[in-house]
Amino acid sequence: MWKIRRLHHLPFHCTLFSIIALGLHDSWAEDHLKENSGYSGSVSCIECHDHFYELWSTSHHGLAMQPYTRDFSKKELTPQQDAIQIGNQSYSAKIGPDEGWVAESGPEGEKKYPIEHVMGGKNVYYFLTTLERGRLQTLPLAYDVNKKEWYDTAASGVRHFPGVLDDEPLHWTDRAYTFNTSCYNCHVSQLATNYDFKSDSYHTVWAEPGINCETCHGPAGEHVKACKEAPAGEPPQDLRLKTVTVSRGYTTEQVNTACAPCHAKMRPLTNAMEPGDLFFDHYDLVALEHADFYPDGRDLGENYTYTSWLMSPCVKSGELDCMHCHTSSGRYRHKDDPDQSCLPCHQDRVEEAVEHHHHPEGKAGSHCIDCHMPMTRFAAMNRTDHSMLPPTPAATLKFESPNACNLCHDDHDAEWADKWVREWRDEDYQEPILYRAGLIDSARKGEWDRLPDMLDYLTSEDRDEVFSVSLIRLLETCPKEEKFGGLLKAMEDPSPFVRSAAAAGLSGYFTPDAVMALIEASTDEFRLVRIQAAGALVGFPVGDLPNRQRDALIKATKELFDSLTSRPDDWSSYYNLGNIYLTQGRVKESVEAFGDAHQLRPDAVLPLVNTSIAYARLGEEEKSETALRKALKIAPKNSAANFNLGLLLAGKGETEEAEWCLRNALETDPKMDRAAYNLGLLLAAENPAEALDWLKKAHDIRPEVPEYSYTMAFYQIQNGAQEKGVQTLLAMVDAEMNYPDAYLLLIDLFKKEGKQDQVSDIVKKAMENPNLPTRFRQQIMMMHGASN
Repeated sequence: MWKIRRLHHLPFHCTLFSIIALGLHDSWAEDHLKENSGYSGSVSCIECHDHFYELWSTSHHGLAMQPYTRDFSKKELTPQQDAIQIGNQSYSAKIGPDEGWVAESGPEGEKKYPIEHVMGGKNVYYFLTTLERGRLQTLPLAYDVNKKEWYDTAASGVRHFPGVLDDEPLHWTDRAYTFNTSCYNCHVSQLATNYDFKSDSYHTVWAEPGINCETCHGPAGEHVKACKEAPAGEPPQDLRLKTVTVSRGYTTEQVNTACAPCHAKMRPLTNAMEPGDLFFDHYDLVALEHADFYPDGRDLGENYTYTSWLMSPCVKSGELDCMHCHTSSGRYRHKDDPDQSCLPCHQDRVEEAVEHHHHPEGKAGSHCIDCHMPMTRFAAMNRTDHSMLPPTPAATLKFESPNACNLCHDDHDAEWADKWVREWRDEDYQEPILYRAGLIDSARKGEWDRLPDMLDYLTSEDRDEVFSVSLIRLLETCPKEEKFGGLLKAMEDPSPFVRSAAAAGLSGYFTPDAVMALIEASTDEFRLVRIQAAGALVGFPVGDLPNRQRDALIKATKELFDSLTSRPDDWSSYYNLGNIYLTQGRVKESVEAFGDAHQLRPDAVLPLVNTSIAYARLGEEEKSETALRKALKIAPKNSAANFNLGLLLAGKGETEEAEWCLRNALETDPKMDRAAYNLGLLLAAENPAEALDWLKKAHDIRPEVPEYSYTMAFYQIQNGAQEKGVQTLLAMVDAEMNYPDAYLLLIDLFKKEGKQDQVSDIVKKAMENPNLPTRFRQQIMMMHGASN
């Protein structure tokens, strides 16, 4: 009997570690403010270190946050000339002698928001006010230090992604602009968030505004005590303090990690990093899977340096740390002679600079950093490219990314710049950059015909860890089975960043080799790798493992859960926790976790979509539908919500609205093969011609899925195109697909036409197909025997 499968639901969105919340996050434990914690405050350093204290207290680190005062306003700000219209409201900063607030005027009347704290100062001043439930909120107006003018904070953060519609600004009261959860860890010291989930309230406190001495040195109480107890003029042998420099025996990686958390777009795993720890033991990092990067790794949005820093050849050498160019207070050491930054490693280039850079000595373009660390601007902030890579105008031509040549020579185009750099260099240094950027671009677009090139890159000698991680994360949406072989090889990469991404990419892939690799990774020296491995094995039956392996996995799983509960005010943590519960079959707990995520972020669609799936598993169809309709009120074109609602309605016989939902899903995501397939099934009875078009589309998107091929063949035959249908089925046989119904249908067709030789051929191929179940092959043999 010929068979057609029922409509299939989209698997729930289970990206356990997708970095949803952007920006900087809390990196200090709540207990850092407890009594007797060992912290003594920066004042305790003055007696012995008055010179360093003076340098620090006037630096951007020391003044990363400060109270708003009349003196500050008079010294640093200029009056706002005109009110700024934001939506239906207009805003004015009132900074006169007896003022200090942002005035809001609109249809609901007028409000005053007192300016309580000031953040930043190098390029921008942001201002904080207290809203309900202890929420310190970034005010809608910021001050551009360089232009000396006021501007719309949220509008300045809008991205302009090439080839797509522009980003939309958030409202200034959005949680993304809430200091307590988004930006405080790098602007105050020894902070305790003190967030209460039940009341959604904060009681946030900190020891000092700004980044103080103990942020980088650790608690100084014992150090101060040891120094006071030491004989006069004799420093103690044990200073009882951490000074994380290479000269004190630390590695360059440890030195860089001391700076990295505040200069990285990352996701925290713990609240307990201490000076001397390593980055990937406490954080995960955003890479080029995010649209805030151009495909070649240049900055589009705000990325906070560390990702591009890891791409630097100088950093990869293991010889360069942040302190080579910067002081501990954040100042640039070589401001008056920037080429000193590149010594002693590049002595020959510095001595023969003109021959290298082809610019007049002393003019723009004559310093190393002009071409290798160009400055771009986003959200009124100037940021320097720390990849230190040479200018690549060819990437500008292909991906619209910035290049150093045209940032200066803005009266010329990238073709002009590309001509010059090619004329100056015998070697095409741009080609490797273009190649790997092209892989990222293809992966972002889902062009999986380049999958072999992507997998080859992961194990190539010149692979870059940031590009490898980016490709691995982008492969999440790749449907091709062969990607897993590449991910298994990446599990052996020397970089914990790459190993962690590969482990996450193997989620749910429970072949013996993959399971063993993930179990081994659960004991990796880096926490990030361990928890990604544990997350990948969430659905694996732990009881089947030997005791030692089971214990290691249980320990890593605890670290995973700890990482997801370390930030109780982060909605994505609850969302990811819900996905784990759903995978484990703890469906009621998943509903609760998704509900918590929705409570914190009511406009997030994914928790609602997964809530609907959880309710469907519980048999509560009405609640499932309610969740999906709520999701579509937030995002009417969301593909996952439309798809799942379409299938739910089709199951209820409400085919007209089901069709509308499936078409919406495909309008948003034309490559959603399951939507195309199910729309084809839905239309088969009333509109067979269009149905076949959609079935073919599903097949073309994922030709390796046997169900699509078989169903297309079935309806080709049903609608009078038997020859096409037979050819589709024969292609399945030739590809040795594991789909018994295809063989049965072909045998049935050939028998009816009296083509016994073709029947025998199909039976023979079935017997030789190792992918088919043994029982089915035995059944085929019996049928063949009967036919003779």
